[in-house]
Amino acid sequence: MFPKLISIGDFFLPTYGVLVAAGFLAGIWLTTKLARRAGLDAERVMNLAIYCALAGLAGAKALMFVMDFGYYAANPARIFSADTLLSAGVYYGGFLGAFGFAYFYMKRQGLPWLKTADAFAPGVALGHAIGRLGCFAAGCCWGSLCERPWAVTFHNPAAHALTGVPLGIPLHPAQLYESFTVALLAWWLYRRSLQPHTPGRILGFYLALYSVARFIIEFFRTHEQPFPIPIVPITWTQWIALGLAAGGAALLFKTKRWPRRAQPARRMRKRAKSC
Repeated sequence: MFPKLISIGDFFLPTYGVLVAAGFLAGIWLTTKLARRAGLDAERVMNLAIYCALAGLAGAKALMFVMDFGYYAANPARIFSADTLLSAGVYYGGFLGAFGFAYFYMKRQGLPWLKTADAFAPGVALGHAIGRLGCFAAGCCWGSLCERPWAVTFHNPAAHALTGVPLGIPLHPAQLYESFTVALLAWWLYRRSLQPHTPGRILGFYLALYSVARFIIEFFRTHEQPFPIPIVPITWTQWIALGLAAGGAALLFKTKRWPRRAQPARRMRKRAKSC
C-alpha cells in the first residue's frame, strides 16, 4: 500500500522498518512499566528486551532459511543479499529464538523467569500488532484470494518489487486480521496483568490465545512453501502454533490456582473468667 515512507533518489525509508521500530519501542515501554509494577529490576529487563530483539532477528532469519531451504540451497548467494537482510523473517522463529535466549539470560541474571515473562507478554503482543501494520504497508505476508467487500487490492509497483505481493488481485487483509487480533490481545493481557495472578499465568494466556488466533489466520494467507506433512494440509507455522498452544494450555492448567499458603496457627485464647 505505502512501502516507502520517504524516497530520495535511490534512498528510501521503508514504512515497514519505521513501524517495526515503533512497535519495538512501544513494547519496551509497556514491558518496563509492568516490570516496575511487579517489583522487577527495570534496567535489567530493558537490557533483556534489547538482547531478545537481536536473538529474535537471528531466529526469524534461521526459520526462514529452514522453511525455504530448497530455494536457498539452489541460490546460496541470496542468503547474503540485501533483500534477505532487510526481510523480517518468520515471526515464530523470532519468538522461539528470543524466548530461548531470555530463559538462559534470566537464569544467569537471577530474574524470576515466569514473573519476568508475564511482564513481557503484553508488550510483545503490542509490538507485534504495530509491526503487522508495517507488513500491510509493505505488502508482505499477504492474504489469499478474497471475494468479500473488505478485500484489499495492491497497486503499488514498489510493493511488488520489494515483497512480491500480487497486484490488481483482491486479497484477504491477513495482516490487518492479525494486527487487530493481537492488539486486542495486548489490551486484554495488560488488563489481566493488573489483577492478582500466579506467575506464568499471563504468559500462558499469550501462548494459548495468540497461537489459536494465528492458526486460524493462516488459512487466509498465501503460502509458497509445501506442507511439511502432505496428508495434513496445514503449514509449518500452524504446526508450531499447535505446539505453543498446547504449551500455553499446560501452563494455564498448572497456574489455575494460587499456591496454597500455610495457614497461621490459631492461638487459643483463654477466656477471662468473670468474678
